[in-house]
Amino acid sequence: MAGQAKPLEKRAVVSSFIFHSPNGLSGKPQVALFRRSDKVSTYQHRVAPISGSISRSDPDPLTAAWRELSEETKLNPSNLSFWRAGKPFTFTDESVGREWTINPFAFRLAEGAEKAIETDWEHEGWQWYDQTTVVNNDSSEDEYVPHLRESLRRVWFESELSDAAGKALSSGLEKLHHDHSSGSHELTTIALEIFRHYVTQTKDYIFEAKWWDDARMAAWHLIKNGRESMGAATLNALLAILEEMDEIRRMDSYPEDTFERMITIIDHHLTGRKGRAGLVKDTFASYVRANFPSEGKQREKLTIVTLSASSTIRDSIIEAFASLDISALELRILESRPLFEGVNFAASILSRFREQFKNSTDKRLDVSIYTDAAAAIAAKDADIVLLGADRISKAKGVSNKTGSLPLVLSAKHITPTAKVVVLSELEKVNGESGIIDDEKHEDNDPREVLRTWRADGVKDVGHVEAASSSDEKSSSTVTVRNVYFEWIPLSLIDAFVSGEGVLSDAQIHEKANQQDELARWYFDSIPVRY
Repeated sequence: MAGQAKPLEKRAVVSSFIFHSPNGLSGKPQVALFRRSDKVSTYQHRVAPISGSISRSDPDPLTAAWRELSEETKLNPSNLSFWRAGKPFTFTDESVGREWTINPFAFRLAEGAEKAIETDWEHEGWQWYDQTTVVNNDSSEDEYVPHLRESLRRVWFESELSDAAGKALSSGLEKLHHDHSSGSHELTTIALEIFRHYVTQTKDYIFEAKWWDDARMAAWHLIKNGRESMGAATLNALLAILEEMDEIRRMDSYPEDTFERMITIIDHHLTGRKGRAGLVKDTFASYVRANFPSEGKQREKLTIVTLSASSTIRDSIIEAFASLDISALELRILESRPLFEGVNFAASILSRFREQFKNSTDKRLDVSIYTDAAAAIAAKDADIVLLGADRISKAKGVSNKTGSLPLVLSAKHITPTAKVVVLSELEKVNGESGIIDDEKHEDNDPREVLRTWRADGVKDVGHVEAASSSDEKSSSTVTVRNVYFEWIPLSLIDAFVSGEGVLSDAQIHEKANQQDELARWYFDSIPVRY
């Protein structure tokens, strides 16, 4: 039809902000912004972060961000580290015929690595800026690419918050990010405590609309930038809190005690978490009684194989053993490299057993620790393969510690009668809202693996370490991978045991759909301001 506007081209891009702290990590960081050259197709001579399109071959936006950084600045993981993701947003710019979806990211430049920045033809210069000044400077909007200030504020939330609230959230995120010892249940409790601390620092504007926007954005950051791989439980817990907060917010007028009510909601959820482990223990004991009956006489032995560091699994095993008419428990534990949590788990369960059964002579616990490579040997003649879950996806299955899938596959082959049981709360179910990315792998510090090799005196480990950390281009490379989690298909799981009982597929799907609805309702409506 004549005169009809041409449809806008939809383009998903990454916008990567590089931060550095002139006075070390304790100092206020600055952000690098780059002036686009006259050779680029859009927004020539405007100030921008490192940007580029997400291609179909990119498994996720973060991969695209790293690629663009390498191409346009020559920076790489040896001198740059990922810091935060910002919540994506979409806007249209009819002047260039595009609908842009922006995926903001923040990276930290290593100390002394400023000279490593080498710009390519897409930029004609760059400099350090005070990011809070950029976010609050609306007089220079024409100098920036569109919505640069919005992209920046989504990774530098400190510009939107008071010093106390910003510090509460940023320090909380650091605490979550570096916690590699707590399970997902414990991490969720920590995340709720951080959210509570953040809320206590926002009392002065509790009655303003901005308070609700900031609270939802703070919740999003706790989910995404804490430990995303273990964040499904945190997502569900914070959505439940936001839903109750929203009920107060939707009243005809805010009650005078609105702040106190908001804090009470968080406290109620924190208190409720303490009793859930007891429900899981009871359900597991009931499951064992139903599936491994003594048939009128005392069962001599129950054999459980596990790969876990979970206190819930530890206590469930002990409580089930105490309540069952079984005289001996054989517990086989995989060592769980590279941090050897299995060794700690063995010591913990021995201590718990000796404390609970110190006056008993009719209960015996035999613990064996196996190397991860001996999963098939450990699974022989087992009654139960018992695992935890950091996340449950209706599409991908169960995400748990790396080594879980080989153990399950070995058990299915070596001992087909063994029951594969997952102890998990329903809150660990993840939907398809896209907040928690089921395709994303958590690559952790390879030095954890290298330290183990060095301690064991592995020959030539120094050569491998040197090759893996070299910046020089070569036709041969070495990469040391330290992936913490892997997926176990739902079809390989015999039972999901939770505080709500033994979960059915229908319950898992219902929880995933409920999460999707709430996540889109509370997070997709966070407004674009700039």
